[in-house]
Amino acid sequence: MDGISLNHVYLGIVSMLISIALILLAGKPSLKPTKFQALWEGYVRFVRNMILENIGKEGLRYLPLISSIGLFVFFSNLLGMVPGLEAPTANVNTNLALALIVFLFYNIEGFRLHGLGYLKHFMGPNPYLAPVFFLIEVISHLARPITLTLRLFANMKGGAMLLVVLVGLVVQNYFIMALSPIALLFIIAIKFLAVFIQAYIFMILSVVYLAGAVAHEEH
Repeated sequence: MDGISLNHVYLGIVSMLISIALILLAGKPSLKPTKFQALWEGYVRFVRNMILENIGKEGLRYLPLISSIGLFVFFSNLLGMVPGLEAPTANVNTNLALALIVFLFYNIEGFRLHGLGYLKHFMGPNPYLAPVFFLIEVISHLARPITLTLRLFANMKGGAMLLVVLVGLVVQNYFIMALSPIALLFIIAIKFLAVFIQAYIFMILSVVYLAGAVAHEEH
């Protein structure tokens, strides 16, 4: 493994440690939560509502998984905003590992809950066209980890490159030097918005894939 890949592994570990440390600092729920605790409770409610809307109450068992994925992706993206660091999610290997976790987990859950009946999800509504639908669905499911991987990779890698280019233009162009603080703040705001949006997209797609796997046939 080369140095660049190792850097992403180390930064991924840093992202996990940050997530764990902040959760531990939040402490146990209390009747009068601090602002820091209220922030984390808001995040948990956000993820909980996302699951309830897409899966229902039976999906709350997946709350730890989805919230953990969201934290890891968010802080990994956020590390890319630190000068001299590159987001772990700007490396395709990190994203592929996350995507495979989601892919394997929702398929395992599908078979666990439905047994071989889970294969009916791949058959389509028409029994005569079941072989065609099955082939299409298998290809579609196999493409999911690839699209999850490349979507996050492309956005974070492209965002990092764009940030470097824009900052370089602001610093080197003396004509807009007076506007550089405002321009830099604008760039940082856009980058932070992308960090949040990409984490949200990864979470919501994971929930949607889970919803399709655990849903009953009549739904």
